[in-house]
Amino acid sequence: MSKRRKRISALEKYLTIEIGIEFKACLYFFCILFFYSMYRLIGGNLEASIIHMAEMIFLTYGIGYLQVLVLDNFDEGERLGGKEICYILLCTLIYVGISFWGKWFDRNLAVTVGYFCYMVFAYICAFLVYKLKREIDGKILNEDLKAFQERDKYEKCDRD
Repeated sequence: MSKRRKRISALEKYLTIEIGIEFKACLYFFCILFFYSMYRLIGGNLEASIIHMAEMIFLTYGIGYLQVLVLDNFDEGERLGGKEICYILLCTLIYVGISFWGKWFDRNLAVTVGYFCYMVFAYICAFLVYKLKREIDGKILNEDLKAFQERDKYEKCDRD
């Protein structure tokens, strides 16, 4: 029975990591696709390259695995210190490098610099959203604990 519980626990841990990476990939893909779409619209083009979008989604998954497995899942961290800022810059540089190599923005230097700033901003926003979610989850757990303790206290009184 204990081995089965261990397997379930390992499976649950694996699924938690995979769901987190999936969420990150979707979040950052949306951010990148939004910037890309605005670039295309402002340039007077209503079409987007499927190749560019494929590069974007594969890249967001790759960076998601990098963030979670190698870079301490920094965007979900408790604080935004020097190490986390370095990780943000590293991931942003990878995104910008691939965008330049893949000609997402036609190698326009001004747009690429704008994209760099936009991705740094997206990472900071994601960090703040994750932090806010943790705080809200903590409040909910504390309220649930208080309700449970109150209920347990009344049930003990009824038994006595």
